[in-house]
Amino acid sequence: MPFPNPYGVLARQRRRWYEARPEARRRLEKPVVSVGALSVGGSGKTPVAAEVAEILAALGEHPSVLSRGYGRARRVDGAVVVSDHGALQAGIEVAGDEPFMLARRLSAASVVVAEDRYVAGRLAETRLGATVHVLDDGFQHLALSRNVDLLVIGSEDLADTRTLPFGRLREPVDAARRADALVVEGDDEAEVAARLGVPEVFHVSRRLGIPRDAETSKAVPLGPGAKVLAVAGIARPHAFVDGLTSAGYDVLDLMSFRDHHPYTRHDVGDIGKRLVATGADHAVTTEKDVVRLLSHAPLDFPVLWVPLEISVTSAERFRTWLQERLAAARGDAGH
Repeated sequence: MPFPNPYGVLARQRRRWYEARPEARRRLEKPVVSVGALSVGGSGKTPVAAEVAEILAALGEHPSVLSRGYGRARRVDGAVVVSDHGALQAGIEVAGDEPFMLARRLSAASVVVAEDRYVAGRLAETRLGATVHVLDDGFQHLALSRNVDLLVIGSEDLADTRTLPFGRLREPVDAARRADALVVEGDDEAEVAARLGVPEVFHVSRRLGIPRDAETSKAVPLGPGAKVLAVAGIARPHAFVDGLTSAGYDVLDLMSFRDHHPYTRHDVGDIGKRLVATGADHAVTTEKDVVRLLSHAPLDFPVLWVPLEISVTSAERFRTWLQERLAAARGDAGH
């Protein structure tokens, strides 16, 4: 019999502790929609959180996105307002790359960063007029109560069910049963839902949008066969390369950095040299990477970033389901 992984054991005990003590979870006044994942890195939870925020805004809500701000270069006490109704209020050094990316993308939402997401949520409610919260990367943030738990997961997350440090899972896979709904990419959502025991499942698709200039954000359409150098400091860089290839680009090389890598001037110089060496016409990177590269603007060579576009296949059903969950939360006298 294999020896149990202590990390997985502790993660299961922690979740059970909170489930047995609901009073230990702090509650915000407005409903909370959590978007999270079982695996570390590259699950697509942040783009899904952005899509959820945009759907909520289209429904007439003013959503706030609450983030821990992982990878911030400078930490400050309390909560940081990264954006207020789409207007940027803080830079990437105190926001972190993903919250700053969300703040740039979401024109009808506010983004607030704090280690304590309850503090971030209260600030969003009292100062920014938030009517609903989107808890980014929230599945394991058990200290904050939520009304909707969305779990972003795919079949690749179930291929290796080991928890850290031997696998990629933050919790044992049976924790997925605590989700209200699964968000699954691919054609096997019914199989994934059946395996995890979650009856509600929504399918999402992703595609790369039209490339944009790093410094101006103007669209720069590239024709089929365009020769590019891929630059990625994300958890799954080869998935980015696959996306570029599927879009018809000729990826001559990949420069891969660790997830959340803080680009240096030396890194930028190396990218420029590799661009010349490969004969590529453009260096192409992700939306998450470009906000870090721009700290060294103006750049000496052409850099494009490609937006990742997420869409819920059964969009109307998802909107209706989400509205019903929010209505139920607001009708709950305990909230």
